[in-house]
Amino acid sequence: MLIFGFLLQQQPGGLTSLLGFLPLVAILAIFYLLVFLPMQRQKKQQAEMVRGLKGGDVVVTSGGLIGTVHSVSDEAVVLRVKPDNVKLQVARTAVSGLLNDPQGK
Repeated sequence: MLIFGFLLQQQPGGLTSLLGFLPLVAILAIFYLLVFLPMQRQKKQQAEMVRGLKGGDVVVTSGGLIGTVHSVSDEAVVLRVKPDNVKLQVARTAVSGLLNDPQGK
């Protein structure tokens, strides 16, 4: 309670000390809006994308491998990688994005 003790003291300049914290609160609010909200939104989209993986999807992993999803299990994805159609098992969390063309070209 020592930290907030200055709020309880009745001083003639008490209002000015409270207004001194207003810029700090504003900076923290702007930081939250510009940094944390977009990160949470991106994390949610990534989780939704990984949840929706199915056979035939072309994906890229966080290591840069590009392959076609062969099968999906609870914790892993089996990718077929060109040119020799080698099958690799990677963690679902290693999939960083889809490369499918949404127009089907």
